[in-house]
Amino acid sequence: METNALHQRIRALRANAKLLSSSTQEERNALLLAIAENLQTTYPAIASANQADVIAARAQGQKESLIKRLIFSEEKLEASLAGLKQVAQLADPIGRVKQRRLLDTGLLLEQVSFPIGVIGMIFEARPDALIQIVSLCLKSGNGIILKGGKEAQRTNTVLVEVIKQSCASSSLGDQWLTLLESHGDVDQILGMEEDIDLLIPRGTNQFVKYVMEHTSIPVLGHADGICHLYIDEAADLDKAIEIAYDSKTQYPAACNAIETILVHKKVARSLLPGLAKRLSDANVVIHGDREVCSLISAIPYQDGDWKCEYLQNELNIHMVDSLQMAIDHIEEYGSHHTDVIVSEDPQAMRTFFSLVDSADVFANCSTRFADGYRFGLGAEVGISTAKIHARGPVGLEGLMSTKYLIRGSGQVVSTYTGSEPRQFLHEELSLEGDSLLSGETV
Repeated sequence: METNALHQRIRALRANAKLLSSSTQEERNALLLAIAENLQTTYPAIASANQADVIAARAQGQKESLIKRLIFSEEKLEASLAGLKQVAQLADPIGRVKQRRLLDTGLLLEQVSFPIGVIGMIFEARPDALIQIVSLCLKSGNGIILKGGKEAQRTNTVLVEVIKQSCASSSLGDQWLTLLESHGDVDQILGMEEDIDLLIPRGTNQFVKYVMEHTSIPVLGHADGICHLYIDEAADLDKAIEIAYDSKTQYPAACNAIETILVHKKVARSLLPGLAKRLSDANVVIHGDREVCSLISAIPYQDGDWKCEYLQNELNIHMVDSLQMAIDHIEEYGSHHTDVIVSEDPQAMRTFFSLVDSADVFANCSTRFADGYRFGLGAEVGISTAKIHARGPVGLEGLMSTKYLIRGSGQVVSTYTGSEPRQFLHEELSLEGDSLLSGETV
């Protein structure tokens, strides 16, 4: 798209996003449910477009991990519909009072949540991700610019058409949402810092780094998903095997699937044969260090394996001498995404929780729980490994900013300065009740 035309399109979207941010929760919830109903009704057309995308991707020799992400099955449809309905049931994130303080008689301060504004979402070939993104941006009152992977272009186009059709009977309209089609549009939006408030890239490590290095717009997300499962000396081994199996095979193309299993040497001989047998049931290829290869059949470790994100039925197994050695390994080779300990020792779990510096740190459960829907967030726009703003699965809270509001009754700062300044009260007030947005008096 020509630069001027794209700029005009984004600026129009920004103006309409402001209208969305001032809409009522009832209006936004009604539209979410209308979208869910329309997606279900029009699924045959969506499935037809998706089948064409899948056939084209296979003809182009795309990796099986991408094909799995690309397929928009009835199961993924049902999960998307459930997510839309769950988002509709969540509390309104707009206008939520974070702090309320009486600065002085007749001078009330509130910190209130507001939408970020316009979000640019550049994501991989996952049509269900588009639905999650739209649902969260609609609920949170943010305008959304979508650019999906070219492999899903037919599916994404139909999905956006269906969503826009759902908006026809809504007072909110459909101008808060737009889908970009050209790869060249990505480079253009990277320079639109005056019109776009946040970029969320989801894709390869190289692509995410490219976005971060070529824009002055704030970027939220993660590049790698190198997740670890540590099986402690105090682990229940049957439990450990099933958690490992699920963490790798339930959806190996996901960023929260494990890529390395760390095994304490004291349980290695008892654990590894059974673990290898269970993983072989799903045709998982195992890479192991020398100690692991002495106990089970595995491909000998090569330099770089610990840093590899396989995204398929393939993983590493590494033997460690201690909990601390496992934590050190995760710190050196992990991506601060999701890491798990399997142990029946409460102190070991507490140590792991405290010292593993990742967005999601679990004990005795699958890494695959690192998901906005499973967290009860309704959906997610992605998982962030950042420490400023949102971290972990990014749901509604991650798409909100705040404003400080003050309502006074004629106060001026000079009253509170000078030789005999008036003193502030700074009285903390309850967060319950109506806010300044609803016309509360002071």
